[in-house]
Amino acid sequence: MPTRTPDPPTPGGAGTGGAGRVTIADIARGLGISKAAVSYALTGRPGVGADTRQRVLATAEQMGWYPSSSARALMGADAGVVGLVLSRPPELLTLETFFVHLLAGLEKVLADRGSSLLLRVIGDHPDEEIRTYRRWWGEGRIDGVILLDERFRDPRVEQVREMNVPAVLCGGPLKKWTMPALWTDHAADADRAVEHLHALGHRRVAHISGPTEFVHERARRRGVRRAGAKRGMRIETVEGSYTGPAAAEQTERLLRGGERPTAIIYGNDVMAASGLSAAVTAGFAVPDALSVLSWDDSQLATLMRPSITSLRRDNMAYGALAASTLIDLVEGRNRGLVQLPASDLVDRDSTSPPAG
Repeated sequence: MPTRTPDPPTPGGAGTGGAGRVTIADIARGLGISKAAVSYALTGRPGVGADTRQRVLATAEQMGWYPSSSARALMGADAGVVGLVLSRPPELLTLETFFVHLLAGLEKVLADRGSSLLLRVIGDHPDEEIRTYRRWWGEGRIDGVILLDERFRDPRVEQVREMNVPAVLCGGPLKKWTMPALWTDHAADADRAVEHLHALGHRRVAHISGPTEFVHERARRRGVRRAGAKRGMRIETVEGSYTGPAAAEQTERLLRGGERPTAIIYGNDVMAASGLSAAVTAGFAVPDALSVLSWDDSQLATLMRPSITSLRRDNMAYGALAASTLIDLVEGRNRGLVQLPASDLVDRDSTSPPAG
């Protein structure tokens, strides 16, 4: 019984396109040639002449044909898509301007380089994050992933390495991580913040951090304590969350203490704004009775009264760097460990010498 050689994979799928989708069958009918010839032309394989290839490519562009992700995976082609899963509560994204700026930077670079972003927000479920990446990678929907919010003993690191999916870690440095990592010197940022308060005359300072499951928050807490010890200051570190109400509650507790701080450093601008409001409501004028400093800067810091002194970094540039570093990795260029620029301190109205 004769055997039949299977047709080559069809980059645009099969059929007549249904729902308006242009397929290689449509292109073949329009040109009066076989679907196999169209497929060979579109995938750059030998089997058709140069003139035919040019006709097929021109017709495909004119008709608005695009390869499906499943067909691209069958052909071993890049999907042109970067995957990002955010294991954060969706409501937090409406407050945290960090993510808005980061995503804007990502999209800018991806659009310029002909790629796109596949984004999913899953809430506080890091296990679901790796399952999502495993599914996307297995389906050929992505070329690589960006790992945000490095956690202490982060299970994603080993699992992504086992999957052999290209990845950029926004964190590190890690000894066993061989792919690119974007590293921030949180100790240097902490020293800059503490030095600002020390120069103003503060000697009792509190730091309300974000959750210490995140590596960057642990690094910030260590940095603040070391910077304070180096200058003979009394530093109290308190673990909080990234929400406003929690920061307000922690602020009220600190100000009710026997030796209350004369300044508080907050983990982000939302926490700082809520802490400032809580302090004023409790009768502590800012900055006369309490100085307030935020680790992250945003427009919110400028809208508060008084405006909030902040550590500023370019989060759009951060997102752009993450995107370009991952695309480079997919194309065979590993940048390795990349240190991000240090944050700038923006001195506004919420910090001043302590009263008395």
